Amino acid sequence: MANFAPYQDVPETQRALSPPLPSHSPRPSPRASLDRPSRNIGTAAVTSPHSAGFSQRDYFAGQQPTPEPERERVAWNAPGGFGGGREDVDMFETRLGLRMDYEACLAYLLLPPAGGVLLLVLEHRSDYVRFHAWQSSLLFAFVFVVHIIFSWSSIISWLLFVGDIALIGFLTWHAYKDAETLDRYEVPFFGPLASSILDDE
Repeated sequence: MANFAPYQDVPETQRALSPPLPSHSPRPSPRASLDRPSRNIGTAAVTSPHSAGFSQRDYFAGQQPTPEPERERVAWNAPGGFGGGREDVDMFETRLGLRMDYEACLAYLLLPPAGGVLLLVLEHRSDYVRFHAWQSSLLFAFVFVVHIIFSWSSIISWLLFVGDIALIGFLTWHAYKDAETLDRYEVPFFGPLASSILDDE
């Protein structure tokens, strides 16, 4: 008769026992081989496929931010760099066969105002180039008159010359950079005047 007294263990005779192994079976139980620790120190221990899959699974893969690829450095003369291809600029046609940004820069680099006047004579297809040619011609014609007025003073003439170099570099940079968007950088008075002349042509 079973004893139901509290805090007492069930006798060993009442536990369900596993069936005995047949004596003719040469293989041990597969459960025993999994529970027994590996005795071969030189070889890797056999692990359960379930535990291996659990350890290799990344539960936070969706939460990790993916690193952005490192931006490749572009040489100054490579396509897309300064002085490079700029295919969007190259698609605009000019009468002289030069790229539009290069030709607009020549309006300020070819001894202004002579370079601007030369481009007004030769270039008839690109309004962007003609705007910079008009602006260069009007602006530096005025600067030339100022040089003549102050030619009696060498100090003022040199200061005006340094200002001319800075102005040429500044306007050349804008003519090159703004060619991608066809924006017109207008200097005070002479820029709007050049735009109005170009619009009336």
